[in-house]
Amino acid sequence: MSRTPHTRLSRREREIMEIVYRLGEASVADVVGRMEHDPGYDSVRVTLGILGKKGQVKHRREGRHYIYSPTVPHETASRTAIRNVLHTFFRGSPSRAILALLGISRLSREELDEIAKWIEEERKSHEPDAR
Repeated sequence: MSRTPHTRLSRREREIMEIVYRLGEASVADVVGRMEHDPGYDSVRVTLGILGKKGQVKHRREGRHYIYSPTVPHETASRTAIRNVLHTFFRGSPSRAILALLGISRLSREELDEIAKWIEEERKSHEPDAR
């Protein structure tokens, strides 16, 4: 697993990326307006610049403003984040993470059925005939 600074984001950077992903593209003002605590326009502008240097966002000029969009598909970023959480908190073990999640939340019958279906599909993919 890559441990470059390009895949590690601060809490503030993750918060900004979440907003940019949710909107698809965003100006600094769009991001500031959706943040929980008012971080200030310049702070968000600087952080988006850092995210650009890390390769997380790109920008285009629209009038006097920059419009930022993610460079990494949300699915890819999600998988990287999960891998980092698994490595950091669960010694790389998906089963430990799943057990921790089951221990902190009450799942509905529908969610349990969905998880059971995914597990069965995963089991089938590991059978010798499935390859």
